[in-house]
Amino acid sequence: MNNPLLLLLVVLLILAGLILLFRRMAIRNDPMNERLRVYAALPDHTRRDNRRRTWLTRLRVRMNATFSGLTSEDLALRLMSANWPITPVEYIGLRILGTVIGFFLGWLISGMWLGGIGLAILAYVAPLVALRYSTNRRQLKFQKQLVDVLVLMTGAVRAGFSFLQAMEVVVREIKEPASEEFSRVLREVSIGRPVTASLTDMAERMESRDLDLLVTAISIQYQVGGNLTTMLNSVTETIRERIRLYGEVRVLTTQQRLTSYILALLPVFMAGLLFLINPEYMQGLFDRSIICVPVGAVVGIIMGFIIIQRLSKIDI
Repeated sequence: MNNPLLLLLVVLLILAGLILLFRRMAIRNDPMNERLRVYAALPDHTRRDNRRRTWLTRLRVRMNATFSGLTSEDLALRLMSANWPITPVEYIGLRILGTVIGFFLGWLISGMWLGGIGLAILAYVAPLVALRYSTNRRQLKFQKQLVDVLVLMTGAVRAGFSFLQAMEVVVREIKEPASEEFSRVLREVSIGRPVTASLTDMAERMESRDLDLLVTAISIQYQVGGNLTTMLNSVTETIRERIRLYGEVRVLTTQQRLTSYILALLPVFMAGLLFLINPEYMQGLFDRSIICVPVGAVVGIIMGFIIIQRLSKIDI
């Protein structure tokens, strides 16, 4: 028991150091300047008290460059959609470290390696669930703000502002996450990126069909011209009706969606709880003669969850 405890203490110390490191990286006074530092490792000669932060930034850049092959574009897009201040490499590292800590904690608590494996699986899956939850919540919040954004932009354009100036009004007047996304678009445009390309990336991050419609209309308007106010009015009315219909369908399917989550998570929660309370009793499930029973249960839970989610999902 001493060896696992010693290893656990070492892992906890490493985790504490990484948390302090990422916390320092997350505190940003100038988001654009910090982003440039992360990718270019620009030294700061203006203030001496930033030397430590520059060293940590260089360490972060080297770590991301060394393990960049472990990441994917989809993961990077998810992190940007959730607006998490970490890179894909750091996210993967935290998941691996959490899995190791979960294994040792489960081993120490239950006294068996099966308990460690169960808690390690939960620790590995938890960041993924948290990321998807944060992404979906932020995208849904942006979707609810979209009509207000369009109304504000239409009024600004009607008052004589340009489209970029109208986005600046949105950044000042609308709350997060819409202000953050349009602020990112403005920063990208300010360094020379086309407006349509920045808006297309924003639509990919938010995964919104209504925003895709707006971006498509703006791209056509930039190419062939036309009355921007009329175009924004038409898009606003279309999106308003789509949101109203989507809200009605979502209310009607709430019970089915909640049922799928409860039925899928309840057996997992009870199995993990029993592993911690009585691991000898749960170890019988892994006997070779009845191993097909837990495997079939897991497959049935996954299939039932997918089927219920498919039935409750209605495209509009």
